Amino acid sequence: MPLLLLPTRSLPLNRRQALLGAAGALALPMSIWPASAAQPPAPELWPRDLAVPGGVARLSLGPAPARPLAQAGALPLLVLGDVIEWTALVGIALSAAPGTASITVKAADGGAPRQLAYRVAPKQYSEQRLKVSPKTVDLSPADNARYEREREHQASVMATFTEPMPLAASLRMQVPVPGRRSSSFGLRRIFNGQARNPHSGMDIAAATGTPIVAPLPGRVIDTGDYFFNGNTVWLDHGGGLLTMYCHLSAIDVNPGDTLQTGQRLGAVGATGRVTGPHLHWGVMLNRTMVDPALFIEA
Repeated sequence: MPLLLLPTRSLPLNRRQALLGAAGALALPMSIWPASAAQPPAPELWPRDLAVPGGVARLSLGPAPARPLAQAGALPLLVLGDVIEWTALVGIALSAAPGTASITVKAADGGAPRQLAYRVAPKQYSEQRLKVSPKTVDLSPADNARYEREREHQASVMATFTEPMPLAASLRMQVPVPGRRSSSFGLRRIFNGQARNPHSGMDIAAATGTPIVAPLPGRVIDTGDYFFNGNTVWLDHGGGLLTMYCHLSAIDVNPGDTLQTGQRLGAVGATGRVTGPHLHWGVMLNRTMVDPALFIEA
């Protein structure tokens, strides 16, 4: 059986940076180039590469005259870059098993698809026990019917895939609200002694009414009052990159609105299933919730 060769992910010094650096060095007259000058540090890439359950894999697709098409199974992936180097961003599900995974890549002008493999490393998340109203854990028939209706609607929102952001756009996000991180991504959550799905976002504790702002340019694709999430806003940032804001006390936008980074979308609250006022902030790639911390300064 032939060996499976795994691709090199985009590293801090990627092909584009190396070529541009070499071009700059050639353009500088030798008479003023210090022999011992250190190469300037390469800019950090966003999101950071962390191929674990709940993380993001940055996979180099190499050079191409046009943006390649990439898929994880049947789901399209966000591809960024330029003709020197393209990079696929793969959101890895919290339920993903460690080991080898792959994506399918195809040139924009057609041709045979190719498989690109990568490794998912194991990651152990902590456990959190919470006490909430019993009626938000053991649902009544009416509440369960409401939840099922909302889940179907939310699935259609999460399927949104629009044109990726401009090639030069940075995916470094602004934290949407100041405050203490009261609960981190990936926690195994136990409500009133009953295990539930792991925490799929970042909780930021803040006073009710604290403004919440957009972390990147985006378009509002959904707003509503949901059983578990309370008052909620979804933003589409292009290419299957979505963000979600839950438990709001106020929603200040409407579907179809376009926001710029730092523009207000609502205010912190305690609606839905909560133990106190905070923002639940979720980030989604290829319909997979991933760790928002990979998009912001540590």
